[in-house]
Amino acid sequence: MSRRALLAAAAALPLSGCSSDPAVSDGAIQLSYGDDPSQVASLHLPPGTGRVPTAVVIHGGFWQSAYGMSLATPLAADLALHGIAGYAIEYRRVGNGGGWPATFADVAAAIDALADQPRVDLTKVVAIGHSAGGQLALWAAARPGLPSTAPGASPRVRLRGAVSQAGVLDLAAAYRQQVGGSAVQEFLGGTPDAHPERYAAASPAECLPLKVPVALVHGTRDSAVPLVQSQTYANAARAAGDTVTLTELPHVGHFELIDPDDAAWATCRTEASRLLG
Repeated sequence: MSRRALLAAAAALPLSGCSSDPAVSDGAIQLSYGDDPSQVASLHLPPGTGRVPTAVVIHGGFWQSAYGMSLATPLAADLALHGIAGYAIEYRRVGNGGGWPATFADVAAAIDALADQPRVDLTKVVAIGHSAGGQLALWAAARPGLPSTAPGASPRVRLRGAVSQAGVLDLAAAYRQQVGGSAVQEFLGGTPDAHPERYAAASPAECLPLKVPVALVHGTRDSAVPLVQSQTYANAARAAGDTVTLTELPHVGHFELIDPDDAAWATCRTEASRLLG
Protein backbone atom coordinates (compact mmCIF):
# COMPACT_ATOMS: atom_id res chain seq x y z
CA MET A 1 0.00 0.00 0.00
CA SER A 2 1.33 3.47 -0.84
CA ARG A 3 2.08 6.00 1.86
CA ARG A 4 -0.73 8.19 0.52
CA ALA A 5 -3.20 5.33 0.86
CA LEU A 6 -1.97 4.69 4.38
CA LEU A 7 -2.51 8.35 5.23
CA ALA A 8 -6.04 8.19 3.89
CA ALA A 9 -6.85 5.18 6.06
CA ALA A 10 -4.72 5.95 9.12
CA ALA A 11 -6.43 5.52 12.46
CA ALA A 12 -5.27 6.93 15.74
CA LEU A 13 -2.57 5.00 17.53
CA PRO A 14 -3.13 4.19 21.21
CA LEU A 15 -1.74 6.91 23.44
CA SER A 16 0.25 6.26 26.58
CA GLY A 17 -0.77 7.55 29.97
CA CYS A 18 -0.02 11.13 30.95
CA SER A 19 2.89 12.26 33.03
CA SER A 20 3.48 15.54 34.83
CA ASP A 21 7.08 15.64 33.56
CA PRO A 22 8.03 15.75 29.88
CA ALA A 23 9.83 12.71 28.52
CA VAL A 24 12.09 12.39 25.49
CA SER A 25 11.13 9.76 22.93
CA ASP A 26 12.34 9.37 19.35
CA GLY A 27 14.21 12.66 19.70
CA ALA A 28 11.08 14.61 20.64
CA ILE A 29 9.83 15.96 23.95
CA GLN A 30 6.58 14.26 24.92
CA LEU A 31 4.29 16.57 26.88
CA SER A 32 1.03 16.23 28.81
CA TYR A 33 -1.15 19.30 29.17
CA GLY A 34 -3.96 17.54 31.10
CA ASP A 35 -4.99 14.28 32.69
CA ASP A 36 -6.88 12.77 29.75
CA PRO A 37 -4.93 10.32 27.55
CA SER A 38 -5.67 12.55 24.56
CA GLN A 39 -4.22 15.66 26.21
CA VAL A 40 -0.70 15.08 24.94
CA ALA A 41 1.71 16.65 22.47
CA SER A 42 5.09 15.99 20.89
CA LEU A 43 7.66 18.77 20.45
CA HIS A 44 10.30 18.13 17.77
CA LEU A 45 13.20 20.57 18.15
CA PRO A 46 15.95 21.42 15.67
CA PRO A 47 19.52 20.75 16.84
CA GLY A 48 21.12 23.31 19.14
CA THR A 49 20.26 25.16 22.31
CA GLY A 50 18.91 28.48 21.05
CA ARG A 51 15.32 29.65 20.84
CA VAL A 52 13.54 28.65 17.65
CA PRO A 53 10.36 29.46 15.71
CA THR A 54 7.61 26.91 16.16
CA ALA A 55 4.74 25.51 14.11
CA VAL A 56 1.83 23.85 15.92
CA VAL A 57 0.72 20.92 13.74
CA ILE A 58 -2.98 20.06 14.11
CA HIS A 59 -4.21 16.85 12.50
CA GLY A 60 -7.55 16.41 10.79
CA GLY A 61 -9.99 13.53 10.51
CA PHE A 62 -13.28 15.46 10.77
CA TRP A 63 -12.77 15.79 14.53
CA GLN A 64 -13.42 12.05 14.95
CA SER A 65 -11.64 9.78 17.45
CA ALA A 66 -10.70 7.33 14.66
CA TYR A 67 -7.90 9.67 13.60
CA GLY A 68 -5.10 10.99 15.74
CA MET A 69 -1.73 12.62 16.22
CA SER A 70 0.06 9.97 14.16
CA LEU A 71 -1.01 12.00 11.12
CA ALA A 72 0.77 15.11 12.42
CA THR A 73 3.95 13.63 13.90
CA PRO A 74 5.82 13.06 10.60
CA LEU A 75 5.17 16.66 9.61
CA ALA A 76 6.44 17.95 12.94
CA ALA A 77 9.61 15.89 12.55
CA ASP A 78 10.12 17.24 9.03
CA LEU A 79 9.74 20.82 10.24
CA ALA A 80 12.51 20.23 12.79
CA LEU A 81 14.80 19.09 9.97
CA HIS A 82 14.21 22.48 8.35
CA GLY A 83 14.97 24.62 11.41
CA ILE A 84 11.41 25.00 12.75
CA ALA A 85 10.24 23.30 15.93
CA GLY A 86 7.30 21.07 15.03
CA TYR A 87 4.69 20.71 17.76
CA ALA A 88 2.22 17.91 17.01
CA ILE A 89 -0.77 18.07 19.33
CA GLU A 90 -3.51 15.63 20.24
CA TYR A 91 -6.91 16.64 21.56
CA ARG A 92 -10.18 15.03 22.62
CA ARG A 93 -12.29 14.23 19.59
CA VAL A 94 -15.89 13.19 18.93
CA GLY A 95 -16.15 9.68 20.34
CA ASN A 96 -13.69 10.16 23.20
CA GLY A 97 -15.01 13.18 25.08
CA GLY A 98 -14.37 15.80 22.41
CA GLY A 99 -16.56 18.13 20.40
CA TRP A 100 -17.94 21.40 21.74
CA PRO A 101 -16.39 22.77 23.94
CA ALA A 102 -13.77 20.18 24.95
CA THR A 103 -11.86 20.08 21.66
CA PHE A 104 -11.45 23.86 21.70
CA ALA A 105 -10.31 23.90 25.32
CA ASP A 106 -7.74 21.20 24.53
CA VAL A 107 -6.27 22.90 21.47
CA ALA A 108 -5.98 26.14 23.43
CA ALA A 109 -4.33 24.44 26.41
CA ALA A 110 -1.91 22.53 24.19
CA ILE A 111 -0.78 25.71 22.47
CA ASP A 112 -0.51 27.64 25.74
CA ALA A 113 1.74 24.88 27.14
CA LEU A 114 4.44 26.17 24.76
CA ALA A 115 4.89 29.09 27.15
CA ASP A 116 6.76 26.71 29.46
CA GLN A 117 9.21 25.50 26.78
CA PRO A 118 12.51 27.42 27.06
CA ARG A 119 13.60 26.90 23.44
CA VAL A 120 10.36 28.17 21.90
CA ASP A 121 10.46 31.76 20.66
CA LEU A 122 6.98 32.83 21.71
CA THR A 123 7.04 35.75 19.26
CA LYS A 124 7.31 33.27 16.38
CA VAL A 125 4.58 30.65 16.67
CA VAL A 126 2.19 29.68 13.87
CA ALA A 127 -0.29 26.86 13.41
CA ILE A 128 -0.59 24.42 10.51
CA GLY A 129 -3.80 22.41 10.28
CA HIS A 130 -5.10 19.87 7.80
CA SER A 131 -8.79 19.48 6.95
CA ALA A 132 -10.64 19.72 10.30
CA GLY A 133 -7.28 20.74 11.72
CA GLY A 134 -7.35 23.72 9.38
CA GLN A 135 -10.50 24.92 11.14
CA LEU A 136 -8.77 24.51 14.49
CA ALA A 137 -5.59 26.26 13.30
CA LEU A 138 -7.42 29.37 12.10
CA TRP A 139 -9.68 29.33 15.16
CA ALA A 140 -6.54 29.25 17.33
CA ALA A 141 -5.20 32.28 15.48
CA ALA A 142 -8.47 34.08 16.25
CA ARG A 143 -8.30 33.42 20.01
CA PRO A 144 -7.20 36.95 21.05
CA GLY A 145 -10.44 38.34 19.62
CA LEU A 146 -12.80 35.78 21.20
CA PRO A 147 -15.32 36.88 23.84
CA SER A 148 -14.02 36.36 27.37
CA THR A 149 -16.60 33.63 28.01
CA ALA A 150 -15.69 31.59 24.90
CA PRO A 151 -13.54 28.47 25.17
CA GLY A 152 -9.93 29.32 24.36
CA ALA A 153 -10.21 33.03 25.15
CA SER A 154 -7.31 35.02 26.67
CA PRO A 155 -4.41 33.01 25.20
CA ARG A 156 -1.02 32.78 26.89
CA VAL A 157 0.55 32.12 23.47
CA ARG A 158 -0.63 34.22 20.53
CA LEU A 159 -0.12 32.92 17.03
CA ARG A 160 1.46 35.22 14.47
CA GLY A 161 -0.22 33.41 11.57
CA ALA A 162 -1.77 30.16 10.40
CA VAL A 163 -1.59 27.76 7.46
CA SER A 164 -4.76 25.93 6.41
CA GLN A 165 -4.22 22.72 4.45
CA ALA A 166 -7.58 22.11 2.75
CA GLY A 167 -9.31 23.40 5.85
CA VAL A 168 -13.00 23.31 6.76
CA LEU A 169 -13.25 27.07 7.20
CA ASP A 170 -16.98 27.82 7.04
CA LEU A 171 -18.74 25.40 9.37
CA ALA A 172 -22.28 26.48 8.53
CA ALA A 173 -21.62 26.02 4.80
CA ALA A 174 -19.90 22.70 5.50
CA TYR A 175 -22.97 21.55 7.43
CA ARG A 176 -25.27 22.51 4.56
CA GLN A 177 -23.00 20.84 2.00
CA GLN A 178 -22.62 17.68 4.13
CA VAL A 179 -18.83 17.97 4.12
CA GLY A 180 -17.73 14.92 6.07
CA GLY A 181 -21.32 13.68 6.23
CA SER A 182 -22.71 14.57 9.64
CA ALA A 183 -19.28 15.47 11.05
CA VAL A 184 -19.93 19.18 11.61
CA GLN A 185 -23.24 18.59 13.38
CA GLU A 186 -21.65 15.95 15.62
CA PHE A 187 -18.68 18.21 16.35
CA LEU A 188 -20.78 21.20 17.47
CA GLY A 189 -23.61 19.20 18.97
CA GLY A 190 -26.31 20.37 16.60
CA THR A 191 -27.22 22.42 13.56
CA PRO A 192 -26.50 26.11 12.88
CA ASP A 193 -30.13 26.90 13.66
CA ALA A 194 -30.00 25.06 16.98
CA HIS A 195 -26.64 26.47 18.12
CA PRO A 196 -25.82 29.65 16.17
CA GLU A 197 -23.58 30.89 19.00
CA ARG A 198 -21.35 27.80 18.73
CA TYR A 199 -20.94 28.20 14.99
CA ALA A 200 -20.17 31.89 15.47
CA ALA A 201 -17.42 31.12 18.01
CA ALA A 202 -15.97 28.10 16.17
CA SER A 203 -16.07 28.88 12.47
CA PRO A 204 -13.07 30.81 11.09
CA ALA A 205 -15.37 32.45 8.54
CA GLU A 206 -17.36 33.97 11.41
CA CYS A 207 -14.29 35.02 13.44
CA LEU A 208 -13.08 37.52 10.82
CA PRO A 209 -10.98 39.53 10.91
CA LEU A 210 -8.31 37.32 12.49
CA LYS A 211 -5.80 40.21 12.33
CA VAL A 212 -2.90 37.89 11.56
CA PRO A 213 -1.77 36.66 8.12
CA VAL A 214 -3.18 33.39 6.85
CA ALA A 215 -1.97 31.07 4.08
CA LEU A 216 -4.45 28.69 2.46
CA VAL A 217 -3.22 25.67 0.49
CA HIS A 218 -5.77 23.48 -1.31
CA GLY A 219 -5.63 20.88 -4.05
CA THR A 220 -7.87 21.30 -7.09
CA ARG A 221 -8.76 17.58 -6.99
CA ASP A 222 -9.72 17.45 -3.32
CA SER A 223 -12.78 15.21 -2.98
CA ALA A 224 -12.98 15.40 0.85
CA VAL A 225 -13.12 19.17 1.45
CA PRO A 226 -14.24 21.23 -1.56
CA LEU A 227 -11.88 23.90 -2.83
CA VAL A 228 -14.69 26.45 -2.55
CA GLN A 229 -14.20 26.37 1.22
CA SER A 230 -10.79 28.02 0.80
CA GLN A 231 -11.84 30.26 -2.08
CA THR A 232 -14.84 31.68 -0.24
CA TYR A 233 -12.84 32.18 2.95
CA ALA A 234 -10.07 33.99 1.10
CA ASN A 235 -12.53 36.45 -0.43
CA ALA A 236 -14.26 37.10 2.90
CA ALA A 237 -10.96 37.51 4.77
CA ARG A 238 -9.65 40.04 2.29
CA ALA A 239 -12.92 41.95 2.46
CA ALA A 240 -12.53 42.05 6.25
CA GLY A 241 -9.04 43.49 5.94
CA ASP A 242 -6.97 40.39 6.68
CA THR A 243 -3.83 39.41 4.76
CA VAL A 244 -4.47 36.05 3.11
CA THR A 245 -2.92 34.04 0.29
CA LEU A 246 -4.50 31.10 -1.48
CA THR A 247 -2.34 28.54 -3.29
CA GLU A 248 -4.37 26.17 -5.47
CA LEU A 249 -2.32 23.08 -6.30
CA PRO A 250 -3.28 21.54 -9.68
CA HIS A 251 -3.95 17.80 -9.78
CA VAL A 252 -3.55 17.50 -6.00
CA GLY A 253 -6.06 15.75 -3.76
CA HIS A 254 -6.63 15.80 -0.01
CA PHE A 255 -3.85 13.70 1.49
CA GLU A 256 -0.81 14.81 -0.49
CA LEU A 257 -0.76 17.86 1.79
CA ILE A 258 0.23 15.71 4.78
CA ASP A 259 2.69 13.43 3.01
CA PRO A 260 6.16 14.66 4.08
CA ASP A 261 7.61 13.22 0.86
CA ASP A 262 5.21 15.13 -1.40
CA ALA A 263 5.80 18.54 -2.98
CA ALA A 264 2.36 19.60 -1.68
CA TRP A 265 3.62 19.36 1.89
CA ALA A 266 6.76 21.28 0.93
CA THR A 267 4.49 24.12 -0.20
CA CYS A 268 2.76 24.12 3.19
CA ARG A 269 6.11 24.11 5.01
CA THR A 270 7.33 27.02 2.90
CA GLU A 271 4.19 29.01 3.73
CA ALA A 272 4.72 28.39 7.45
CA SER A 273 8.32 29.56 7.15
CA ARG A 274 7.18 32.71 5.35
CA LEU A 275 4.66 33.54 8.08
CA LEU A 276 7.29 33.00 10.76
CA GLY A 277 9.49 35.60 9.05
